[in-house]
Amino acid sequence: MLLSLVSALVIATQTPPAPQDAGVISTAPREEAVETERFREAVAYANPMPRGAPEGDYPLVAWCEALVNGHVALGETLTNGDELDLDIIRLGKLEAADFRAALDVAEPRQNAASRAAAAAAAAEASAKWTPLVGQEEAVRSQAFGLFFGLPGRCEHAARRLRDNITTPPATPADVGLE
Repeated sequence: MLLSLVSALVIATQTPPAPQDAGVISTAPREEAVETERFREAVAYANPMPRGAPEGDYPLVAWCEALVNGHVALGETLTNGDELDLDIIRLGKLEAADFRAALDVAEPRQNAASRAAAAAAAAEASAKWTPLVGQEEAVRSQAFGLFFGLPGRCEHAARRLRDNITTPPATPADVGLE
């Protein structure tokens, strides 16, 4: 566990590459990018999930999308017009759209049980936000500000769905962490 936390800290302190549409040309070899991705995936899949989070990639991405959509919806009820809140809402919508795109691409490959698990996971995640909607604005604002985000596994599960990756994710041993 400590090794996973240290590894996550190392990853978090690395400067992310500039987006390709920013006019920056990546000079890193593709193998390096693949290895970095495998390392991050290994750390994400090695860390424990929050209670109630599904294990399978398809239901997990549905759960992640529902959590983000609920957070965005709660933020949209706020009337303070805070720039940071508006930016968090904008980024949340982008993240939710990414999850939705991954789910849409993978849906035809899912069996009925996986689709049902995804629907149940999304309903359970959405329900977490329901009690907050009727609260006074100060309570909604505090809940919106205290949302700690998603497990790192969400983004990797979405990528795996989108790219139809069916092999097991990398493990800490696979990337030299154990």
